[in-house]
Amino acid sequence: MIRPPADSSASITPCGFASSAASITPRGFASSASASVLRRSSPAGASALQLPPAPPAASAADRMPLGLDEAPRSIYEQALGARFAELHPRIRERFSLHSRSGLAALGTGVMHEVWHNRLAALPLCIGTTRHIMFPQSGCDVPFTIRNYAYRDRFGRETVTWIRSFRFGRQERRFDATMIYSRERGCIVDYLGNRQHLAVDIEAEPSERGGIRIRSGAQRFYEGWLGFRFPELLTGAADVHEWYDDRACRFRIEVRVRNPLLGDVFRYDGSFAGELLEVGQEPPPADVLPRRTEGRE
Repeated sequence: MIRPPADSSASITPCGFASSAASITPRGFASSASASVLRRSSPAGASALQLPPAPPAASAADRMPLGLDEAPRSIYEQALGARFAELHPRIRERFSLHSRSGLAALGTGVMHEVWHNRLAALPLCIGTTRHIMFPQSGCDVPFTIRNYAYRDRFGRETVTWIRSFRFGRQERRFDATMIYSRERGCIVDYLGNRQHLAVDIEAEPSERGGIRIRSGAQRFYEGWLGFRFPELLTGAADVHEWYDDRACRFRIEVRVRNPLLGDVFRYDGSFAGELLEVGQEPPPADVLPRRTEGRE
């Protein structure tokens, strides 16, 4: 488990990181005079998505304090249990965020390929309005991913997954927020910026010390309405993230398949990771969902 230093002026230099006293303010990260960045080195010439300044921070109502009787653990450690120790140290760092860790994670890199199935263009277009995938393809696409850990309005440990893809002047987003559901005994992934779609997630270590995430049952929630999607109308996700020691970069492969159409969306690439000390500041507004769904 990673803990920020007691003295903010002290340097932290885990393998692959260089300590910096300067703060960064990409979109989605609140600026702070005392914040420090732990920056992972990356190969020269790697392109990065340039982001505008951070928006105002979200209300503290969406970041509830952790009970003093609860030991802080990330939702992935809760899901994996003892197998969490099988992850590569750099993967453990990224997946150790929790509401009291005082850290956020930023990844900046390039997706070598982003692809969509044209036969699925209509549902992907609808998903674009909710930040759930999109009907666009390309190569060498600048990419960022932002992970914040906080407690939502229902007191649940939550981690944001805000993925941004730059196609020329156009930015596409793929948003998700994950919790660990004791009721369902697994991680639940709320897709999009309104949490209408809840997906059961099975996670396990991979042979590379990475983490493999596969989606299961999917449910739709809106107002009083709630139902499980028929399997033929779903897209099953298979995500593999691991750390490349030679390149000092994280690598990721994502594939979404439908039983009838086959692959409907996929991307793969690499990114350099940063850990940003954010203390107990609430996440910025633009990384939080517009509504929070209580049903799991």
